[in-house]
Amino acid sequence: AACPGPFRAGELVLAEMRRKHNATLKLLCRLAAEAVLTSPGGVLPHRDIIGQLPGQVLRASGGARMLLRRPSLEEYVLLMPRGPTIAYPKDISALLMMMDVHPGDTVLETGSGSGAMSLFLSRAVGPKGRVLSYEIRDDHHSLAKKNYRHWRSAWEIGHMDEWPDNVEFILKDISTAAADMKSVTLDAVVLDMLNPQCALPVIHPSLKQGGVCAVYLANITQVIDLLDRIRSCKLPFICERIIEVTHRSWSVLPVPYIARPSHCQEAHSAFLTKLRKFQPLL
Repeated sequence: AACPGPFRAGELVLAEMRRKHNATLKLLCRLAAEAVLTSPGGVLPHRDIIGQLPGQVLRASGGARMLLRRPSLEEYVLLMPRGPTIAYPKDISALLMMMDVHPGDTVLETGSGSGAMSLFLSRAVGPKGRVLSYEIRDDHHSLAKKNYRHWRSAWEIGHMDEWPDNVEFILKDISTAAADMKSVTLDAVVLDMLNPQCALPVIHPSLKQGGVCAVYLANITQVIDLLDRIRSCKLPFICERIIEVTHRSWSVLPVPYIARPSHCQEAHSAFLTKLRKFQPLL
């Protein structure tokens, strides 16, 4: 749970600034007493932020209004340093739903990337769970560990509970890790790699009966190749479903006329509205 107290040095802060055409610029920084937050609307010294409660609106030197708050995990993974393209939160949410991950589970991921999936899996399995994250590239492996470590250290400063240290980052090609898998029982697996079919013969003996392997692929051609490999190698997997996750944001403004979706569209649409309380600038 978030502390009721103010921002402290060493934690992460997210600054939101309104731009033209109702766009929002989000800036992520780690608070340090002598540092400044630089934006197109001017600078804001970190010392002016430290001691403020989240949800305050402060003015930068150029007059821009900035809403300051602690970032969500979704916002952190979208703004953190990245090497490879990350798995986006909308896709990660769908993968977690597919795998039905519970606190205490042991989950394997291949393709640590920048660490986005690792962080969401870490939260899902909780302090009693375990995440094994395999990565073949040294630079991606190092970046994923760094992003995970930075989130944990900032979390401990800004929250009353400790983020679990439950991810083991392993620099290794999963296709050569058969010996590692013999001592592990996996509740679920998520594959985010160029050729996931190479990992299936290695991981399936360790995946519990009825366990789910979710695969994150960029196009339908890769899906076809994966299913062909499963059939040709007679691997013990059943393809339950293949989905494409879409995400469309709406901007609702006070205008004389707002077009409404057709009746057919309304029957299949669900609108999720996120509201956040803030302290207006006086």
